[in-house]
Amino acid sequence: MTSRTPLLRRRPEWAGRNYSLLTAAAIVTNLGTHGALIAAAFAVLESGGDGGDVGLVAAARTLPLVLFLLIGGAIADRLPRHRVMVAANALNCVSQATFAVLVLAGDPQLWQMMLLTALCGTGQAFFNPAAEGMLMSTVDGEHASRAFALFRMAMHGAGIGGAALGGAMIAAVGPGWVLAIDAAAFAVAGALRAFLDVGHIPARGPGGGLLADLRDGWKEVTSRPWLWSIVAQFSVVVAVVGAADAVYGPLVAEESLGGARPWGLALAAFGAGTLGGALLMMRWKPRRMLLVGTLCVLPLALPSAALAVPVQIGALIVVMFVSGVAIEVFGVAWMTTLHQEIPEEKLSRVSAYDWFGSTAMLPLSTALAGPAESVFGRETALWGCSALIVIVTALVLLVPDVRNLTRRTKHVAGHGSAPAPAAGTATELHTRETL
Repeated sequence: MTSRTPLLRRRPEWAGRNYSLLTAAAIVTNLGTHGALIAAAFAVLESGGDGGDVGLVAAARTLPLVLFLLIGGAIADRLPRHRVMVAANALNCVSQATFAVLVLAGDPQLWQMMLLTALCGTGQAFFNPAAEGMLMSTVDGEHASRAFALFRMAMHGAGIGGAALGGAMIAAVGPGWVLAIDAAAFAVAGALRAFLDVGHIPARGPGGGLLADLRDGWKEVTSRPWLWSIVAQFSVVVAVVGAADAVYGPLVAEESLGGARPWGLALAAFGAGTLGGALLMMRWKPRRMLLVGTLCVLPLALPSAALAVPVQIGALIVVMFVSGVAIEVFGVAWMTTLHQEIPEEKLSRVSAYDWFGSTAMLPLSTALAGPAESVFGRETALWGCSALIVIVTALVLLVPDVRNLTRRTKHVAGHGSAPAPAAGTATELHTRETL
């Protein structure tokens, strides 16, 4: 017993049972998912597909994500959030396991891969708002930034290993086994999340139906210029980054960089950058957090430019690392702002609108990436991705609230989440995973 006491004392006061469970689940999930994203692209290529087919499979994943996000957010504010998360993990486990069997059996059809990735995207649509709402509802204002950064650091640290191992395993044994590992990871993560305690979240009283909940979430978004402008910005940013990473990146890697292994290392470098960004944000609390975060979106234009040249793998790794640091600074600043400004009972719905706006154009961009390459050429398409990121970010910087919104050092009643209970009680804290 005495040997365990020092370890327990190292855990921060606000990092309770829920936080520990969900951090562990996020680590497991990201170890599998980061390799599986690479595996899906190379499974298409190995089955005889081209860049357009890779784009169609990527679009099949994101289309149901867009279609079901708002419903997922409304449901997550009504049902126990951990049950929504477990159900979504179960769906992802089954879809990835079936995908793995088809690939290992040989000659998977394009429509089969699209259908299975669509099921995986559906699970993500219900998981994301529930997970984000649960994290924000259990972290107090004083520790929010550090809690978000620590969780994201653990999540991205697992992503580093997942991407690197995934690329190596694809080269060694093929993409099918990587997809099988991802299915097992979803099963383990879902089991961990089944033990979460949601007793700290107040029960919602009777109200309107699903449409009324969606209208309330819409009002929360449209009443805040800083919120809808950044969501609109990321509808473009996520679209072009998704096209570059999911379609053009694997093609450039296959033709100019040496295949899956170096591309996996480049993605791992991005993960290492996010880890560095999270470490930075555990200590740095910029007063104008939205301004700092928005400025850090600009480096996301660099990877597309590097692929357009294309640069050697060493230079690409550096570029991916820098962009990883930058986007993590934005991510922590964004989550801290939502936590500070949005009422707890509407967190999942607002999060759903955030995810919806950010991913709405992703299916279209990934589906059109192949045709755009045919019409304009891959180099021009990649330079266009970089230019769009710079333009929309510059426009957001013109919004006064983005430049002027400041961090409050103490909780203000009616905004953000309720203060988290003390560690060691039955109603402790929790966490958020992304994909």
